[in-house]
Amino acid sequence: MDAFYASVEQRDNPELRGLPLAVGGGHRGVVAAASYEARKYGVRSAMPSVTARRRCPDIVFVKPRFDAYREVSSQIRAIFADYSDLVEPLSLDEAYLDVSEDRLGLGSARAIAEDIRRRIASETKLTASAGVSYCKFIAKLASDYRKPDGLTVIRPAQGPDFVASLPVARFHGVGPVTARKMESLGITTGADLRSWSQPELESRFGSSGKWYWSICRGIDEREVKPDRPYKSVSAERTFDDDLSEPERLAAELDRIADYAWARVEKAQVAGRTVTLKVKYGDFSLITRSRSFPAPVSDRSAFGLAGQALLFGIVPASKGIRLLGLGLHNLGDRFDEPRQLGLAI
Repeated sequence: MDAFYASVEQRDNPELRGLPLAVGGGHRGVVAAASYEARKYGVRSAMPSVTARRRCPDIVFVKPRFDAYREVSSQIRAIFADYSDLVEPLSLDEAYLDVSEDRLGLGSARAIAEDIRRRIASETKLTASAGVSYCKFIAKLASDYRKPDGLTVIRPAQGPDFVASLPVARFHGVGPVTARKMESLGITTGADLRSWSQPELESRFGSSGKWYWSICRGIDEREVKPDRPYKSVSAERTFDDDLSEPERLAAELDRIADYAWARVEKAQVAGRTVTLKVKYGDFSLITRSRSFPAPVSDRSAFGLAGQALLFGIVPASKGIRLLGLGLHNLGDRFDEPRQLGLAI
């Protein structure tokens, strides 16, 4: 979907149409989504709201309405279901579809993508962009290529050259830190990446080197998996003012644990690793984790583990602007016997 959260807000409130808009924000918050009018000023998702205001003084912030976004997402997934059973959601507004079986007899993957985009526009009054290709990695790149309201088809013979022409910073799976490391090595495009051998890439990037060697050649053999497992479940909160008092931080973490555990219950997963995320007032970030021999049993055990991790970093030498708590190393809740207690 194109600027999904912001587009839903502009659809539902005509007064916001045509304005530079950001969803999220607040005094100390971040941008969850930016309209294309705001993006012209360099406003992007995950940007601190103060930076967004500096770049675009006329920007309008609205509070997120996740219930509304989930409702639209359900509409879109219902459309997908008419074309394929092989749908792998990535988020509320994005998914992979395997349309090898032409269920409706439309004749080509391009025709299927066009029909899906037409129905999304008709039924939700929103626009979507699609990438059509022979593998997930290139389809993902192609979906971003002509946004908004675009369709890009990359055939197998075109795949390697298409990847070679793009900056590595746009590659799905290459984050900002890795992109900077690649650029320090003279790797700025897919073509640059392709000039490195697999052993050279593995020596620089570890096990990820094999993946980078493959994708820069247009090779990605991952299947579309409808039941993609959760990698982690977490919740976090950005505070209006930096916090440093241990008692206040403990109370805030307890509330965050409530939100995170509710998501764990909803996802019906179990996990062995509890991770604390801490962002300081200067935006430096640390994480602390503890793993257990058996899955964390309940909300109490989860919260105690988080508090123990927090205890290890307080009193803080500088103010804390964000706390997060998550559960990792996940599996199905009923796969293994659950731990009845948690010794800290």
